[in-house]
Parts: sequence; C-alpha cells; structure tokens
Amino acid sequence: MGKSVVERLIEANPSMEVWWDSSPLVFENWVRKMVAAAPEGHRAELEEQLRRLFVASDPPRSVFRGCTTNPPLSLAAVKNDPAYWNRRIDDLIASNPGITPKELFWATYKAVIRKGAQMMQPIWEASGGRYGYVSGQLDPRFFDQKEEMIRQAEEIASLAPNIMVKVPASREGVDVVRYLTSKAICTNVTTCFTLPQIMAVARAAKEGLEDAKRNGVDTSRWRAVITHMMGRLTEREELMRQAEYYKVDITEADRKWLGLAVFKRACQLIEEGGYPSKMLLCSVRPGPLVAGKMRYWDIEQVAGADFVLTIPPVALEPLFALADNLVFDPDAIHRPVPQASLDKLMRLPYGLQALEPHGMSLDQFNTHPATIFTVNEFSKASAALEQYVTDRLTLATTGAAAN
Repeated sequence: MGKSVVERLIEANPSMEVWWDSSPLVFENWVRKMVAAAPEGHRAELEEQLRRLFVASDPPRSVFRGCTTNPPLSLAAVKNDPAYWNRRIDDLIASNPGITPKELFWATYKAVIRKGAQMMQPIWEASGGRYGYVSGQLDPRFFDQKEEMIRQAEEIASLAPNIMVKVPASREGVDVVRYLTSKAICTNVTTCFTLPQIMAVARAAKEGLEDAKRNGVDTSRWRAVITHMMGRLTEREELMRQAEYYKVDITEADRKWLGLAVFKRACQLIEEGGYPSKMLLCSVRPGPLVAGKMRYWDIEQVAGADFVLTIPPVALEPLFALADNLVFDPDAIHRPVPQASLDKLMRLPYGLQALEPHGMSLDQFNTHPATIFTVNEFSKASAALEQYVTDRLTLATTGAAAN
C-alpha cells in the first residue's frame, strides 16, 4: 500500500507531529464515512491509509502523535454516540443527587476529555511522555477570569497524565500559562492568532519553567505548544473592511500569506529565542487555485518545519482529495513570504497587529476580532453542551416525580 499524504508530509521533517483535531471517539465513524464515499476501486487503499493514522488496537503504531479538542468538538463527540453518553449522563445524575446543570455540564465535559485521554495514553506511555497528549480546553466563557481558569486547569490536568490544558491567549491567559508551567502542567495555548500573543505566551512558559526548576518541580514530562489558528485570523471581516477603507487590494493569496507569515516568523522567533514551547498549526484551509490547480498552501508552505499540525476531519478530507497535487518541500518553511503581499498587509492595522511582535499590547488581546469571534463560537458550544445535559437532568427529574 502506498504512503498517505499525511505520511509524505511528515517525511519533509520527521520531527514534526500530526495530531487528530477532534475527539478520538469519532475517528472510527469518520473512517467508515470516508471509505464509503470513495470510488470502489480506491476504497481498500484509502482504508489502509486511514487506519494507519490511528491504530485503535495498538495506538503507539499510529501516525497521529496526539489529539486536540475544543468545546464544539466535545459536543460533537457526545452527539456522535448519544446512546453511550446519555447513559453516562444519567449515571452522573443518579450518583449525584441535587447536581446542578452547571455541575453536570462540567462533569460530562471532563468525562469526554478523560475518555479521549485513555484512548491516547498507550502512545504517551510508549514514548515516555513525549507524545500521546489530549488537549482539554478550559471553559471559554471564563477566558478573562484568571482564578477560575486556574481552578479548572488543575481539575482537568488531574484527570490523566497525558492531558495538556488548553489555555486562551487572553490577557489573563498569559498569567495562567506562567502559573501552570511553574507546576509542570502541560499547556496548549488556544484562541491565538498573532505574533504578539504567540511571543507573550512563549515568554510566560519560559518564565514558568524557570520558576518550576527553582522550586524543585519535576519538569521531565512537561511540554507545551502554542497554537496559531491560521484560518480564524485570515477569515475575519475586519481584514477586508480595513482593506476597503485604506484602498488596499487584498487578494485570496494575500490573505493566505498573512496567516503563513505569522506562522513562519513565529517558528523562527521560537527557535532563535530558545523558547521551550513548540508551535502548533491549526485552522488550515485548502486553496488557493494556482494555474488551474487547487493547492493547500496552509500545509505545503510550512513543510519542513519542526512543528505540530493538528487537523480535523473537515481539513483532512480535502488533503486526501488533493494528495496527488501536493508537494512537500523540506525547505518550504524557510521560503520568504512575497514582499508585495507583506507590503500590502503592513498598510493595514489588522496586518500590523498580526505580523509585528509588538503590534499589540496585552490589553488588546481580548478585543482582537479573531479572539472575539472564536471565543463566542466556543462559548456557544459550551452552552449547547450544558443545555444538552440540562435536558437529561430535566427528564430524569420529571421522570422521578412522575414515579
């Protein structure tokens, strides 16, 4: 069987890691859907390639080295197997008389994270704690509340040894990263879009690690990643509103180069500064169309970097569809972004904030358009999961009253 497009990408730099950007609980159903939709003559090869990505019977053999989740993905995991999760929620209700909807939400959310971590833990054990992490995100509705985030983080981290706590790159999140790192709690910084955010949390992790070592905290199994949410930066309406106002012709390619320029520069600064965190790329999108062929610049143009790519089903599907068109050059990460695109982007406040390491102050992190959009989206998913468990609680309560 031939190598998959994911395996070819890794060959550009064997130190890079590819993670599954969804709950491991939905992987099997996704494989079945992908294989069923493939042309009959390609199904056997495709299934073989997909099943190498995550080998449920022997996880250390998997191509995937970790897993990221967020509130929308956790909600999707519950809805992917409602029979199982309804039983689990009902058990939580029965064993905790008087439980409130918020308590039930939090208990269910932690159960989703814990179950995913259990599926990936064999990878963590086989690698001595280097790989096999599952990211558990703090409730985004508290992204500006430092003490509550710390409380949640400590609870999530205690669920399993291979959990990486997802902390927002908010003003308060920077302090949370520093504190958690001082306790050797692994972190994945999320809702992160710009160089100022990336560098602020990179410094916080470095300082926290220094605090941990001064205090004799064992950091031998600590690691951290900083997520650049590329598509969520480049798709915001504010970018095009500013382009119209300043009369700058921003093309689809320019928007792609904005996200790629942030990531390329971040990788360079992290390496040059000796920061202990590793860059993670997510929110990738196919495109643009070049000479009549669809490309996947978000991935092709960073090939060769020592980074983590976390990729969800919705982004993996076009990656496999475009496989024969894609070239992964080990030197791609070092290729400069076209100066013409940079010149245009730097004429916009949105571009300056993203591309200049000091383009924003800490006080501006919480009000960046991409932050507001993403936090709102994630918060709605948390609220939807809370409503889901509330409905089960209501059903259980009214059922008991009827009896």
